[in-house]
Amino acid sequence: MTRISPASRLLRLTAVAAVAVVVLPLSGCLYAQIPDAGSTGDGPAPTPSASPSDDTTEEPTGDLPPTMTFADGNDLPATAYVQWGDGLIADDGWTTVAPDDGNGGWTYGTADGLCTAEFWQGLIPDVPTVPGDDSASSDAMLAVILGEADASAISAAVTTAAFSYQVGGNTDVESRQLVGDAGARQWMMATRAFTATGVGLYVIVDCTGGDVAAVMAEVVDKNAVVID
Repeated sequence: MTRISPASRLLRLTAVAAVAVVVLPLSGCLYAQIPDAGSTGDGPAPTPSASPSDDTTEEPTGDLPPTMTFADGNDLPATAYVQWGDGLIADDGWTTVAPDDGNGGWTYGTADGLCTAEFWQGLIPDVPTVPGDDSASSDAMLAVILGEADASAISAAVTTAAFSYQVGGNTDVESRQLVGDAGARQWMMATRAFTATGVGLYVIVDCTGGDVAAVMAEVVDKNAVVID
């Protein structure tokens, strides 16, 4: 697919991912009410956005780090393209719930109707990022999505997880993750901010009756973070 410079997909995460939530730490888990897939509030007027890459066979090229830990993010050039690779577009186990909205977001659903995976990618000017600290900035993204003014409010519940890097099937991109449980409904939200480029991305897996951990594992295995 045609890739568009991050500079042309400027958007406010607070508007694109405006989720009205109530966060209640309980028994070691984060319980929250998040909206159904595709209902992330009123966003800004549509602006050009890079579509997810359908090339899931790329390997690290040029001077890119061979892995993408939080520390590795500091070695990215400011002009690097960072985007999701779309590994579900031709997967029979998934269907399109909401196509690419032009503002960096789209959603797939499992064929059995139990789970959705909502993706977003774009610039994050409204996130209080910490230059040179992708971990703290990723936590700040989570806080913005959850409507928290201070990332420390959720810090006890956030853990380090991983996305795939360039190709599926690895754990080479560090991310930050929250887990929520509301009885039959469970969700997992994972983010990664790249402060060197001012770009962030996230995925929210939301299940009613499905195995949310297994679905998230499938999602991150099949949808790599593509950087070039």
